[in-house]
Amino acid sequence: MEELKVKYFTEGLDELCYVDGKSDWIDLRCAEDITLEAGEFRLIPLGVAIALPEGYEAHIVPRSSTFKNYGILQANSMGVVDCSYCGDNDQWRMPAYATRPVTIEKNARICQFRLMRNQPQLQFTRVEHLDGPDRGGFGSTGK
Repeated sequence: MEELKVKYFTEGLDELCYVDGKSDWIDLRCAEDITLEAGEFRLIPLGVAIALPEGYEAHIVPRSSTFKNYGILQANSMGVVDCSYCGDNDQWRMPAYATRPVTIEKNARICQFRLMRNQPQLQFTRVEHLDGPDRGGFGSTGK
């Protein structure tokens, strides 16, 4: 089991944990009360800095209910935190764009993360033809 050292920036913020039986993603919480107007962008503090193990990165995405509950979009679609972002003041934040006026209360679960191993080194080889079936260039849906 990997150990993660977590620094909390906000008193009263629920600590990181798994939600038993639900998922292996870990919820992240809004670290303060935030009010946004429609069209406003803000880096929402998540109240934690985490020292990730060497060779890992964290992928941060909104929770499935975030847009329904708060009308915010994660501006970078998916955040990636690498293991070099591990300093005492490297608080994680969610870049949020509000589509409607909203107040997000401190401790609200707004996004989630999981650890992923870093991608191995890849070598790119130019070829004239690929051996797989030709599906017409439209993915699994066809033309």
